[in-house]
Amino acid sequence: MKKPNILLITSDQQHWDTIGAFNKEISTPNLDRLVREGTTFNRAYCPNPTCTPTRASIITGMYPSQHGAWTLGTKLLEDRHVVTEDFSKGGYRSALIGKAHFQPLRSSEEYPSLESYPVLQDLEFWKNYKDKFYGFDHVELARNHTNEAHVGQHYAIWMEEKGCKNWRDYFLPPTGTMDPNLTYKWPIPEEYHYNTWIAERSNAMLEQYKENDESFFLWSSFFDPHPEYLVPEPWDTMYDPSKLTVPSITPGEHDKNPPHFGLTQEENPDFSYLKEDQTFEVHGYHSHHYYHYGDKHRITDEHKAKQMAVYYGMISMMDKYIGKILDKLDELGLADNTIVVFTTDHGHFFGQHGLQAKGGFHYEDLIKIPFIARYPGQIPQGEQSAAIQSLVDLAPTFLSFCNLPVPRTMTGVDQSQVWLGNKEQARDHAICEFHHQPTTIHQKTYVNERYKITVYYNQTYGEIFDLQEDPGEINNLWDDPAAASLKSELLLKYVWAELGKEPIPMPRIWGA
Repeated sequence: MKKPNILLITSDQQHWDTIGAFNKEISTPNLDRLVREGTTFNRAYCPNPTCTPTRASIITGMYPSQHGAWTLGTKLLEDRHVVTEDFSKGGYRSALIGKAHFQPLRSSEEYPSLESYPVLQDLEFWKNYKDKFYGFDHVELARNHTNEAHVGQHYAIWMEEKGCKNWRDYFLPPTGTMDPNLTYKWPIPEEYHYNTWIAERSNAMLEQYKENDESFFLWSSFFDPHPEYLVPEPWDTMYDPSKLTVPSITPGEHDKNPPHFGLTQEENPDFSYLKEDQTFEVHGYHSHHYYHYGDKHRITDEHKAKQMAVYYGMISMMDKYIGKILDKLDELGLADNTIVVFTTDHGHFFGQHGLQAKGGFHYEDLIKIPFIARYPGQIPQGEQSAAIQSLVDLAPTFLSFCNLPVPRTMTGVDQSQVWLGNKEQARDHAICEFHHQPTTIHQKTYVNERYKITVYYNQTYGEIFDLQEDPGEINNLWDDPAAASLKSELLLKYVWAELGKEPIPMPRIWGA
């Protein structure tokens, strides 16, 4: 029997509760189709709530603290072992279409980056790029979210080839000429949107694999619904903001939380308590997107509702193009022998707990993710599972399904028997890490079937939430005297979990 193909489809920064099959306020017919035809895992977690660390974990099967790409602005070093090498040895072809984000936008002599300026926008370089990229045989890349000036690489080449000679009109200066004051409706025609590009180029790869009778690992990596909140018409007006249930803060919920939670709700917060030495700059704690915290004094309720409506529109548009890839699998007769996984790199705040975007807050909204696996005739159809998953498990699980050896460097666990419905669980917990700077928040979270505990480096505060009795994570039990024994138990389990995820690169072969 021919080994199965792997199709990994990811979004970027998508909240776990944004699939129409489970949330009637949003329409996602193609994700709903995957829900019907596969198993939805409703306790899936990212290993880090930011892009680079988690994406590097997907291809290494290791945690960010192990593979080295520990935060945004770092790179996954090219000497790290990646799953594409294992696929190559096993006779597979591999490709990545869309967002990689394994390297920073700024390069250096010691840490050069192909995803940085000026090579990012050297289209002649990318037209002639034939090298393997982190073991992928073929890559077609882009770096921008919506109208960011970072547009370039293969996406810009494609726009020109499609006849869009004025593509710079749809992106911000200095690359483009778009008015930075435009909101919600992105004037780019849908035919030139990166969703269209990703689906078209993914389908071209599927056709090539079919024609050559090649087994494949294809990663179709979408950019939405990562802010900015911009989407072409008619998707920008698909949802009526007044009809959406907009999340909001519960009064007093941050009273028991670490100081940075409450500070997000102040008009001019003072984060200087985080200072460790004279090199610390407080404004560095507010970097755009990944430290975009509170919404109090910043955006109105009307603004929040409109942002949410456009966020939903971005997901629905992306869903359309995910459907085009799924349809191509059917058309080529590849669906029955292809494992399809849909997930995202991490979650998103759009008002929950009074927060926006992402940062050092390990609420379920940010670290729990949508996760669906489909393998016709193998993975149960239309099922939901509470078995805990982590994105660090993807690499070893894919290799196991393909009957390829799992490198001992990988610290994720093989979930294949869980996906097949033959085993109740492969792990009893997940760990999520966040380490942005030595002088700011450095935290780790252990979450099991019922409880979640978050600890901070060199701090005596923390968080404990009972997800069964307090699913909204409103009542922090960290300092509750009645929870003292629970706190001790969870701290011990967290330490055991840390010990248990240490890599063992080789077995012990001699006793002396």
